[in-house]
Amino acid sequence: MIDQNLICAPCLASPPLHDGVYAAVTYAGIARDIVVRLKHGRRTGLARLMAMIMKRHVPSSGGLLIPVPLHRWRIWQRGFNQSALLARELTRSLQLDYADNILLRVKATPSLRDMGARDRAKAVQSAFAVPVEARSRVKGKTILLVDDVYTSGATANACARTLKRAGAARVIILCWARVIRDQSLSN
Repeated sequence: MIDQNLICAPCLASPPLHDGVYAAVTYAGIARDIVVRLKHGRRTGLARLMAMIMKRHVPSSGGLLIPVPLHRWRIWQRGFNQSALLARELTRSLQLDYADNILLRVKATPSLRDMGARDRAKAVQSAFAVPVEARSRVKGKTILLVDDVYTSGATANACARTLKRAGAARVIILCWARVIRDQSLSN
């Protein structure tokens, strides 16, 4: 986010449900290679490097760090949640509150890699939940939703909708990389 007063035309036409995106890098070149190596090459040590670069983009107001959750089957396949690794590293260096059991992925979704924006939004619809017993942790708070790549905003919007329905005051997306419109939606 360069200037909070600058809003792109698509966001004016269809405002996102979240309250802004802070991305460390553009999803291209070396930045893309790093996230691919983390996610698919199991190079989990890269999460520390990524978080070190991401931390300068954390809003000074802070908030509760929550990673975008993976469904248990995806964690079983991959062995880890890359967003949780990033959030834990950010927590260590910034000493912010962290919770990985507040936002849950309750619906297994297909890989969003080759989907367009509409198909992504449809795939993640009703995929997330906040358990009743966890709602007091988000009520009235600013949530920093941590993810690896912000592509179409479908996942961020689905998570923000769920967190706000549970009482969150604001949901700010904090990610490693952001896909720029003229880039492919694949990640």
